[in-house]
Amino acid sequence: MKTIWEEIKTAIKLRVPSHSFRMWIEPLRLSKFDDDCVFLSCPNFFSKKRVLDQYKDIIESELRKATGKACRFIVKVPESKGSSSKEIAVNPQLPLLQMNVYPQNGRFLRKDFTFDQFVVGGNNDFAYSAALSLASRKNSLQNSLFLLSRTGMGKSHLSQAVGHYILSEHPRDRVYYTTAENFSNEMVNAYRNNSIDVFKGKYRNQCDVLLLEDVHYLTGKERTQIELALTLDTLFESGKKIIFSSCYLPSDIPKLNDELRSRLLCALISNIDPPEFRTRVRILQKKAKRNGCKIPENVIHYLASELTEDVRQLESGLIGVTAKSSLLGTPIDLGLAESVVKNIVRRRKNITVDVIKKLVCKHYRISVKEIVSSSRKQLIVRPRQIAIYLSRRYTDAPLQAIGKSFNRYHATALYSIGAVERALKENGAMQKQVEFLCQKLETGKF
Repeated sequence: MKTIWEEIKTAIKLRVPSHSFRMWIEPLRLSKFDDDCVFLSCPNFFSKKRVLDQYKDIIESELRKATGKACRFIVKVPESKGSSSKEIAVNPQLPLLQMNVYPQNGRFLRKDFTFDQFVVGGNNDFAYSAALSLASRKNSLQNSLFLLSRTGMGKSHLSQAVGHYILSEHPRDRVYYTTAENFSNEMVNAYRNNSIDVFKGKYRNQCDVLLLEDVHYLTGKERTQIELALTLDTLFESGKKIIFSSCYLPSDIPKLNDELRSRLLCALISNIDPPEFRTRVRILQKKAKRNGCKIPENVIHYLASELTEDVRQLESGLIGVTAKSSLLGTPIDLGLAESVVKNIVRRRKNITVDVIKKLVCKHYRISVKEIVSSSRKQLIVRPRQIAIYLSRRYTDAPLQAIGKSFNRYHATALYSIGAVERALKENGAMQKQVEFLCQKLETGKF
């Protein structure tokens, strides 16, 4: 039977991507064959769940071809000291992890941002496999990962999932989760308070895993870039784990010194694309179940077909239909879903950089000539930054094209986007202004 199992694995290898085969199928071992049931062993419960969720049909199909009859298979995780082995049949419902663990320093990890809660599809399969491989230390030669995607695709989820996994398997490991902006601010404060040696020691000597988000915000921050490059050198030499995330490739981040750029490029770059329809359906189903909501299947499919941009948009749609149903006391149906979706879906084909430029100018009572001028007056600079931010958010124009439309370099455009995003976090006057302009764009009232 072992020979047959190796033949089955060879056949499966031709049907799945090579990285998926190495990660999930290759580690499977045949334990025994009893009547019409095949017993397989795999390294851990994450692997078991992934095999059963994604490769059940393929394995059953190849088993049937090889044996000439329908065979069940059961996946078993080998016993560890002090624990008993557990078997689950082909159609299990694994309990969701409810970890409430936090890193040694930096930001808190969201407890729902675990591997179990991440929905895997063709758009993110490689990034998921790479993140889990790094977290489980399967590949000792690859200690760094660069997660690349637009906002709202799951970079933060995967990054924090690595932190959760490592802290659950190795509680003594020192995990630090932070953003590039916070890293920079922390370094500046350390210099001001004459505690730079403490800052350096914390990152270089007291950190086993560094999760660094939004590295593109380091653009133009030369002093921070130098310090981070030296810190990364120390971590790399010590074999520590590092995960970066960004909306831009290292080679596309402006005003980044060569030393830091080269270190970022050393990481395994894993892209996350927008989810396809089937993945969007599974995302909505998982989030509805987690929130205890019963959403009709036709509503799930409608939301998945209309909300196509990113995971956050899907979440917005799901929250919208459940909230409106609860507030109005009406059942969740297609009519309700349609009323929610029409306020979310962006009319992208009608929204251009010029449209945004004119809308912002009208709102702030300035001319188009002024917004593209070299003026540094705050009355001009702030509307310009908002217009650039909205252009990035609502159009598919590349950063260079957006910058050129405002007579600015793409580095300045990137800075403007960052300035608006930071201001939005403060929940001040700018947030209300941006929300008002977003509503205008999303409802087509421009």
